[in-house]
Amino acid sequence: MTKPEPTDLEYEVKSVDLIVSKADEEGRITYVNPIFVKISGYTHASLLEKPHAILRHPDMPKVVFKYLWKNLKEGKDVVTFVKNLCADGGYYWVLATVKMAKNPDGSFRNYMSTRKAITENAKKQISAFYASLLKIEKSEGEEAAEKAFNDFLSEKNIEDAKSFNTFMINLNKEAV
Repeated sequence: MTKPEPTDLEYEVKSVDLIVSKADEEGRITYVNPIFVKISGYTHASLLEKPHAILRHPDMPKVVFKYLWKNLKEGKDVVTFVKNLCADGGYYWVLATVKMAKNPDGSFRNYMSTRKAITENAKKQISAFYASLLKIEKSEGEEAAEKAFNDFLSEKNIEDAKSFNTFMINLNKEAV
């Protein structure tokens, strides 16, 4: 599947929308709910067995996903903002909560992601932060972007995945 060329068309994720997907250990999509299909513009069949990265908008810095996958592999939940690319090149912003689900015997079952609307204030703040990380990533490389990301975490007194998640949730609650 070829990724579409990004456009400036933003799709609204409403406060009542809950986008759900599941993925296998390699991040390949195994389940999507109807609202996911509707907002993304992809067909159900075109999403299944594809890497979740097909939705990655080029405005998303790699370090955000590096952080997400590092924590998921350690069994930690991650809550973060994501700008996703739609089938027609449009995009939508969400606050994603990603978890590892386990079988009763403790073995890996799948990754589950639920995504919901974000506030305008959160979008404004996080898009500026992501743009700065992306600029560093492109001009100085991924290691420099990771350092900038870690410096941000330190400045905000974010010491672990739990405090990162709390920060992201609280950012989505703040008013301008």
